[in-house]
Amino acid sequence: MVQNKSIHRSLAILKLPKVVAQIITFAQGVVTAMTNNPKFPSPSPALSVITAAIAALAAAEVAALTRVKGAVTTRNDKKAALVALLQQLRTYVQTVADDDPDNSANVIQSAGFVVKKTPVHKPRTFTLTQGAASGTAKVVCPTAGHRASYDWEYSTDGGKTWVELPSTLQAKTSITGLTQGATLLVRYRAVTKSGVADWSQPQSLFVK
Repeated sequence: MVQNKSIHRSLAILKLPKVVAQIITFAQGVVTAMTNNPKFPSPSPALSVITAAIAALAAAEVAALTRVKGAVTTRNDKKAALVALLQQLRTYVQTVADDDPDNSANVIQSAGFVVKKTPVHKPRTFTLTQGAASGTAKVVCPTAGHRASYDWEYSTDGGKTWVELPSTLQAKTSITGLTQGATLLVRYRAVTKSGVADWSQPQSLFVK
């Protein structure tokens, strides 16, 4: 019996501080981490463009601290420009990481970005498991698309005879009233606008 497990996709996130000086420090760290990094042969945008944007923001921040008229607006514009470039660079790093899923977290961290892991569920498979109470069972199967329905049958005599269960609109059902110690077989078929599928190969379960 196959159990559903989830895998994780590592995501590069741009978790920027609010203080301009710290944003500059973060961006400088990313440039340092990616410079001559073999994992990133062709950064996009180019690191030279990022470096120029860092320098422009640093200069604008110095001017803003003097409270010269219009300097804060200029500083904010330079900040927005650098953040936009970092967002583009994050997308590039994510693309590289996705090409190496087994090492994606290391790839992202080597670029100086923060890693966030999100669960990605594998497609649901046909499974038969023990229910919460004795003499019950739970069944799930792969979804067959919108507006599909599912026919279910079970057998407790090795498939000689099959008992029909109510059809469902969801790709799951439950069975109750089973005899403890019996070997349960369950099969299903999907019904869609294209027609009725063949019965699946049965799954088996020792009823507890």
